[in-house]
Amino acid sequence: MSRRQKQSLVKKRKGLSEEELLGLESKYCSWGDTVHYMKHPNIFERCEGSYLYDKNGVEYLDLQMLYSAVNFGYANKRFNDALKRQIDRLPQLACQYLHEEKILLASKLAERIEMTFEEKGRIQFNVGGSQALEDSLKLVRNHTGRTLMFAFMGGYHGRTLAASAITSSYRYRRRYGHFSDRACFIPFPYCFRCFYGMKRDTCGMFCLKQFEKLFETEYYSVLDNKTNICEFAAFYIETMQGTGGYVAPPREYFPGLKKILDRYNILMVDDEIQMGFFRTGKFWAIENFGVTPDILVFAKSLTNGLNPISGLWAKEKLISPEAFPPGSTHSTFSSNPLGTAVGLEAMKIIEESDFAQEVPRKGKYLISRLRSLQKKYPQIGDVDGLGLAIRIEMCEKDGFTPNKALTDAIEEIGLSGKLTAGGKQRGLILDVGGYYKNVFTLAPSFYITEMEMDLGADLFEEALLMALKRKS
Repeated sequence: MSRRQKQSLVKKRKGLSEEELLGLESKYCSWGDTVHYMKHPNIFERCEGSYLYDKNGVEYLDLQMLYSAVNFGYANKRFNDALKRQIDRLPQLACQYLHEEKILLASKLAERIEMTFEEKGRIQFNVGGSQALEDSLKLVRNHTGRTLMFAFMGGYHGRTLAASAITSSYRYRRRYGHFSDRACFIPFPYCFRCFYGMKRDTCGMFCLKQFEKLFETEYYSVLDNKTNICEFAAFYIETMQGTGGYVAPPREYFPGLKKILDRYNILMVDDEIQMGFFRTGKFWAIENFGVTPDILVFAKSLTNGLNPISGLWAKEKLISPEAFPPGSTHSTFSSNPLGTAVGLEAMKIIEESDFAQEVPRKGKYLISRLRSLQKKYPQIGDVDGLGLAIRIEMCEKDGFTPNKALTDAIEEIGLSGKLTAGGKQRGLILDVGGYYKNVFTLAPSFYITEMEMDLGADLFEEALLMALKRKS
């Protein structure tokens, strides 16, 4: 469809104005979700590739792609076609019955993991990331008989009650009473803002040594040294923190952590909900660190944002029929045919593509463009990433003090749809995370072009300049 045809289509559409729709939303929609994090929520009505389009036809370059759920681009024809085929053949099926797509998808995932980690295991499907995370908690409790978990400061694992208990932000728990099984939160190796005030070049992995120190004596509260039994069942990790600001640890951190956990029979549960399926340049982010988890949780981009499917993989000893018998967990739509069909298409696309080369190459290019901006603007304190999971940390002029106000202004300007880089009116979609809500977490489509990455850098610079001018 040509640009003129698209514009004509927008003009011909009839319906409520944006003002009228926002009025209805304000009156009838719950504000309990995240829409009203924004002062002026946007209404989008079309998407394609790396772009969203509002009701006026303004084009927004999306550099976060639904929190890394749409790795393969908006309105991807192969996914749409897979969904349509399945709708016409087997659109619904109760999850106690089997269908081919579920079996094939589970097989492909389990076989890939077995090949990668040389470990046999099985797949359990669910619908959303938090639900799969809760299934993993059942596996952990069932296997260990213990209910306490370690997790990281800055970690995010979902907002159901059980997932909130291992998510570090207290504000997600504050309204809902006492969480007796709240995780013990350990500082993440966030080298730009070390919890201990150390410097990466000279710290000697101080943070890892501090965690190991907990096991020295029973009086540090985690271990019975006479029996070597730990009160904690598992350590929930994100190999690269998501909501925490796309923070990647030093390469040697997780191998060292796994040795400690194995010594005390503590399971490692790897949350790959944002970082799985080649976001970091590897099929699983944990592959960058040479560690085999005991349980691995996935979701989001398996279905490219269509008809969600989530799930987990666990080692055979944790999830065998004897260890985890029928009825141990259940969700009505857990392995729905539409989601598994789309997930199967995602696996086919991955098998046919060279994302292991393309994603790191594109990530390196985009980081180089952003680091060139960092040299010009001291307010850009840190630019880093793995593959196409990239962070931009916004600071005061000192390059370190968090600058949430500037971050918010840039995001708001991008969403205004009034940027002009590239020669026409555009918008820029960014996502904000980080411990101080001063980090842009970029997760562009795997199919983003160098021209689009250049455009993204230009749009970001334009928004930054506008925000700095507004501040002055």
